[in-house]
Amino acid sequence: MKHLLAAAVVVALVAAALAAAATPDFDAMQIQPYEPPKPAPSFMLPDLDGKTVRLQDFRGKVVLLFFWATW
Repeated sequence: MKHLLAAAVVVALVAAALAAAATPDFDAMQIQPYEPPKPAPSFMLPDLDGKTVRLQDFRGKVVLLFFWATW
């Protein structure tokens, strides 16, 4: 019975040590807090048929934009 109690105390101490070690010090690591994304600015572009498409037309849908440039 004493061995079981001693084992339980050891397990509790190890669990407490792991919990204390699992909390990182974000200030020391200079990690900035997460800021939620801001809404995209409103814009309009012509599609391949020449029709003007607004970003607002796709509200609630996934929009994938490709930017291609050469310089």
